[in-house]
Amino acid sequence: MSISSFPKALRVWAKSRRVVVKSRNPNPPSLRNGRVHQWFKWLSPGLLVKRWLLISASGVVLATLGLAIWTGMTPIFFFLQLLRNFLTWIAEVIPNYISGPVVIAAGVLLIIWGQTRSLNSITQVLMPEGNEELVDRLLTHRRLHRGPKIVAIGGGTGLSHLLRGLKDYSAKITAIVTVADDGGSSGRLRREIGVPPPGDIRNCLAALADEEKLLTELFQYRFRAGDGLVGHSFGNLFLTAMSDIAGDFEQAIAASSKVLAVRGEVLPATLSDVSLWAELADGRRIEGESSITKANGKILKIGCTPANPPALPRALEALREADFIIIGPGSLYTSVIPNLLVKEIADAIANSEVPRIYVCNIMTQPGETDGYSVADHIRAIDRACGRPLFDAVVVQGKVPSAKSLIRYSQENSYPVVLDREAVTQLGRRIVIANVMDEDKNTGLIRHNSQRLAGMLLRWYSRAQNS
Repeated sequence: MSISSFPKALRVWAKSRRVVVKSRNPNPPSLRNGRVHQWFKWLSPGLLVKRWLLISASGVVLATLGLAIWTGMTPIFFFLQLLRNFLTWIAEVIPNYISGPVVIAAGVLLIIWGQTRSLNSITQVLMPEGNEELVDRLLTHRRLHRGPKIVAIGGGTGLSHLLRGLKDYSAKITAIVTVADDGGSSGRLRREIGVPPPGDIRNCLAALADEEKLLTELFQYRFRAGDGLVGHSFGNLFLTAMSDIAGDFEQAIAASSKVLAVRGEVLPATLSDVSLWAELADGRRIEGESSITKANGKILKIGCTPANPPALPRALEALREADFIIIGPGSLYTSVIPNLLVKEIADAIANSEVPRIYVCNIMTQPGETDGYSVADHIRAIDRACGRPLFDAVVVQGKVPSAKSLIRYSQENSYPVVLDREAVTQLGRRIVIANVMDEDKNTGLIRHNSQRLAGMLLRWYSRAQNS
């Protein structure tokens, strides 16, 4: 497809989408009841619509009264006389116990008709596709903006899976993402252009976008031809170009968030050029995030160069204002801990008094957490930060199927074992939940976005009330 034909293709797709929506339900039997239900939704508190309509009506009455005073009330007097004579005539022809309710009903119908047409006109402008009611959009907007301020810390696919579920519960989400990636498309852009690695940030932006499915496909698209383009994803190139246009990487993310209508914000942990290193049990020192998992050794210590990178000020502000802090899920040493190696971020989490929880991985990761239990994951984070940062840990309760276990065992990956006593001795509360998503065809295991987010919000509510 040529670049010039891309907008036309989008318009055709949008038109076909509207046709499909209409054809699915052209004239359902319950349409009338559904419309009445939609009308009653406007009576829901907190929409910030009814009060302004009432104020507007009051303004009309006051303006009319002012005009009457200014003109000596003569027109108002004659109008009232004419109205009185008309009502007297109506009462003589039709009894008042009939004419009164009829006139009231007519007035109410005119009000409903006028308001409905007005709101439909507004809806057509704001939502031209017409596949959602304006009142539903307003109710969703108010509900999401009443949600808690959530800060999620991590990277990789684990964090984007979590954000996909959280955005249904709150619009006040901040994702703090690692910038230590040095492999693949992100690593190439980092080395050749000097921008922070955009890969994990790209995934989080797509996960928080309103049109997530389309944007995810677009942002994850990898070029298969072209000099210098092969292997690069569109999203990485988009963020790199935005960085050049906006002036810096932070402004590029903010501008991209506006373009993509992102629900919440995505922030890098630091803008420094951070490189990971790890010391292994066999004495080797491995440099670079992508080389650590390939080394196939037991990690004893992990750090970064420079040793104490400055945190992004907006990330620290988000942590100070947070109502709820979530760490993980994600690769322990290459997605979660790199954020916590930024000392200011670890300090802000440690000093926070809001509920803080760690989402432990379901399976061990070859070359990174071989043979790790839940307590081993916790110890690794405490050791890297020099102190405990969270109050509780989420552990998957249900064991994966035999098919998945066989699939993962071939890669030397096994379920993370819950050593309950050791976790308790570390002073952490254990939250056991079935938040696993298992692909029946491939046996691939991931956290279920909706179940995980719902469970975390329920735990947060209980923690707030306890």
